[in-house]
Amino acid sequence: MKKQLFDEVSFASSKLVTKKYSTSFSLATRMLSPKIREAIYNIYGFVRFADEIVDSFHGFNKEKLLNKFEAEYYDSKNDGISLNPILNSFIQTVNKYDISDDLVQAFLKSMKADLFKTEYKTEEEYNAYIYGSADVVGLMCLKIFVDGNQAKYDELKDAAQRLGSAFQKVNFLRDIKDDFEELNRSYFPNVNFGDFNQQSKEEIIKDIEADFDFAFKNGILKLPAEAKFGVYVAYRYYRRLLKKLKDVHHTKIMETRVRISNPMKINLLARSYVKYKLNII
Repeated sequence: MKKQLFDEVSFASSKLVTKKYSTSFSLATRMLSPKIREAIYNIYGFVRFADEIVDSFHGFNKEKLLNKFEAEYYDSKNDGISLNPILNSFIQTVNKYDISDDLVQAFLKSMKADLFKTEYKTEEEYNAYIYGSADVVGLMCLKIFVDGNQAKYDELKDAAQRLGSAFQKVNFLRDIKDDFEELNRSYFPNVNFGDFNQQSKEEIIKDIEADFDFAFKNGILKLPAEAKFGVYVAYRYYRRLLKKLKDVHHTKIMETRVRISNPMKINLLARSYVKYKLNII
């Protein structure tokens, strides 16, 4: 009983992390079935903490912190418990839904790359980073959505990865200023952000739209009922972000960080709900 209480505190911690760090992801997660929300919060808590180490903890030894985070995860996974509530809750989800270690390792590999790699010069490097930083997170979530149905997982796997890619690429485009000027990172290959032009912007957006279209037709529409509405809300939110980015002139993209206002988020949620209830999605 006492361990159960600690697990509940751990789950609540992951939920709090989600709410504090991402209002949009938190909103989309609340649209999932109650029986799977907790597990998605647990995944977010884990990936958010790793991401914060490499992106935000300036003035600290980031490499040491990330290595300690990884080592504690594996020690705790073997023990079945961690006094770090974020790791403790993630471990429960990994074990319950049989999330394979190759997904966790791919994610941590991309996080480690952010410690030293500042430029991605080839499509191969770029795709490998996105796979680890975003695609595998989509696959972890898909493990929860299908709840052990391997045939369904295999059917939706490609779409889950493409949706993860689309989300990450939108983030890259939205955060160009911070990544380039503050973190000295450039993710998009063969793009000179010191002289960003309209053609480069259009090519990036076209690539993202192709990911979104594939994910919607081949994944979101086929998701189990417990997950479909929440994932669709996240999809609509990111497509709106992309539309706003598309409307920003290429000369202003380095000066603007596009956001979705709270009234617009509510509007997107309401319209998405109507489509969902009318069985349009």
